[in-house]
Amino acid sequence: MAPRRLIAALACRAGGSRLYGKPLQNLADNLTILDIILRGAQAGDELDGIVLGISEGIENFCFTDYAKKYDIDYIFGDQRDVLWRLIQCGRAGAATDVFRVTTECPFPAWELVASAWRQHLGQENDITVSDFLPEGCHFEIYKLEALELSHREGKQAERSEFCSAFARRRHDLFRIGLIEPPAQQKRMDLRLTVDYPEDLVLCREVYRSLEQESPRIPIDKIIEFVDGRPDLLTLVSPYVVSEPLWAHTIARD
Repeated sequence: MAPRRLIAALACRAGGSRLYGKPLQNLADNLTILDIILRGAQAGDELDGIVLGISEGIENFCFTDYAKKYDIDYIFGDQRDVLWRLIQCGRAGAATDVFRVTTECPFPAWELVASAWRQHLGQENDITVSDFLPEGCHFEIYKLEALELSHREGKQAERSEFCSAFARRRHDLFRIGLIEPPAQQKRMDLRLTVDYPEDLVLCREVYRSLEQESPRIPIDKIIEFVDGRPDLLTLVSPYVVSEPLWAHTIARD
């Protein structure tokens, strides 16, 4: 049996009505959100490669320059059909499985990825995901075939940036494994994604204070920091979405 190959698919586009060019926003001098994600991905041995899934459109050519600068593979794909771009990334990287984080989220729970990949393989899952973490810290692992089934059977809206929607709606079609973080990391009241200018302020402060822990800043240390900064919590509190995405897909006793 051929070895499994896990490829990170990073969907990129510059547009955004609330905050333009989110992946290329700086968190520190000459260090973008995408830089931080890339360094985190390269710091472990779980991933066999990284492919940028760049949206079509002249405004996104900056990501081509980025990929060439860092010698990363890339594809171009439909702006709205994010799911198809993830599939293209997987195929371009000769993946059996695809690792997904969104490129406006600089602090994935990297410390959970190795155990998630082992569980994904050991339980023969179609999909393995994290849940209950602060918003923006999650990641998803899919068999490439699971993404292809989602694209083939899903509705148009489920091929958009909400590209996990079909698998969550039709979870009966998939074997799904859920990675639950330690109790102290179950903080859905916190937000660590960048969609609004206020989010960028918070994430810049997190990185500035914990840069010495980079590139894989532990979630516990991020939580400890933001809990000590009520001013930052208040800043982003209007945007917090404190609902699990995947918990309903897992049968529980």
